[in-house]
Amino acid sequence: MTALIILSLLGVATMMTEALGLRKVLLPLTLAGVCAALAFLINDWGTDFTYFNGAVRFDQFALAFSAILTVIYLLWMILASGLFGSDTGRADLVTLSLFALSGAVCMVSFGDLTTFFIGLEILSISLYVLAASAKRDLRSNESGMKYLLMGAFATGFLLFGIALVYGATGTFNLERIAQAVLGQPDQPLYLKAGVLLILTGLLFKVSAAPFHFWAPDVYEGAPTSITAFMATLVKTAAFGAFYRLFSTCFGPLSDTWGPVVAIASAVTMVAGNVLAVYQTGMKRMLAYSSVAHAGYLLMAVLAMNEVSAESLMVYTFVYSLGSLGAFAAYSAVSQQGDERTQALAGLASKQPLAAAALSVVALSLAGIPPLAGFFAKYSVFYGTALSGANWLVFVAIVASLIGVSYYFRMIYAAYKTAPENESSAVISGSAYALLLVSAALTLVLGLYPALFERLLAL
Repeated sequence: MTALIILSLLGVATMMTEALGLRKVLLPLTLAGVCAALAFLINDWGTDFTYFNGAVRFDQFALAFSAILTVIYLLWMILASGLFGSDTGRADLVTLSLFALSGAVCMVSFGDLTTFFIGLEILSISLYVLAASAKRDLRSNESGMKYLLMGAFATGFLLFGIALVYGATGTFNLERIAQAVLGQPDQPLYLKAGVLLILTGLLFKVSAAPFHFWAPDVYEGAPTSITAFMATLVKTAAFGAFYRLFSTCFGPLSDTWGPVVAIASAVTMVAGNVLAVYQTGMKRMLAYSSVAHAGYLLMAVLAMNEVSAESLMVYTFVYSLGSLGAFAAYSAVSQQGDERTQALAGLASKQPLAAAALSVVALSLAGIPPLAGFFAKYSVFYGTALSGANWLVFVAIVASLIGVSYYFRMIYAAYKTAPENESSAVISGSAYALLLVSAALTLVLGLYPALFERLLAL
């Protein structure tokens, strides 16, 4: 709980730096505050505390996901270094990102549906503004408007579902909802309808098919650093909340929502990978890649067994590492005016280390051994097979094979000689640093996959 308070107060403090003319302290203040929050999370490791009559619960699941979220934010700060600069700093956007992080922590530590909804809206409203933060860019304005309209529409489904669940159980508390569901051998139809409406809202939030249509447009129009934020931290929080809610409350109703999640997972994996193959723009390709990975993560939600929670944590973190590295490469080459994947041409000749790092993160996203992405996918596939959904594992393997093609396209472009009339790609500054850090962590977790498990068991 201390970590959540620190992050919330940190958002207020960064907001005041602009008004007080203290832009130079924006970076050290944010870095110190987020590191302090992470330290408190580690200090509370292995505990289980509830607050506000059970509305907030920091158990091991919440602590682990909150730690993952803060680490992802720290890595994202490297990519978004321009927002923290003494000359280019944007205290308003930093504040919104911290409020989004606070909402994300609420989403993985809720013990009550009201807290879940508050956290979701804190996260979502911050993102609507962040997506449209490039005010002079029409694509960014369009991105924010589309996200706002689609998000509000999905929130309506979610609220209606919560209302029906409350009507059937008489409570918003997760444990009491679980008891009410178990105590009703013949659950009323409107309880099942409520669960399906909540599922619809969450499928939209995680950009799963057939509710994924907003993601490519929003991701493409938003500033690159904000797109990376949405594709990593936001997706991690959404899946953490998704799993916490359904594993705690709606396990006995899996016959109702299980087939829906299974079909959504299969369609999301296939559609995301197939559509990504046909993209020429690197940013839009990564957007469809994000959709495809949502399909893999849905498998962990569906399995809901002794290994699925840990596999979900591992996959979200490893996927975030790969995505941050890929977006770092894109942000560097897009500044040269070319957003195509082919803009990476000539990278290996000028910066062989950067090309090697990009190859590592791309191969990890594709799930090629012995990198971390392979073991993350294996853990999700293994948990799904244990649950008996072997057909879904087969679909996931086929979809992964399709996905290999566009990830290899990035590597091929990086090692291809640039045309004589075009300049070679160059990755420098903070993007270069983040790419190297992402590749290094991906290699370490791939060569020593038990490391993450040991960290979670601290």
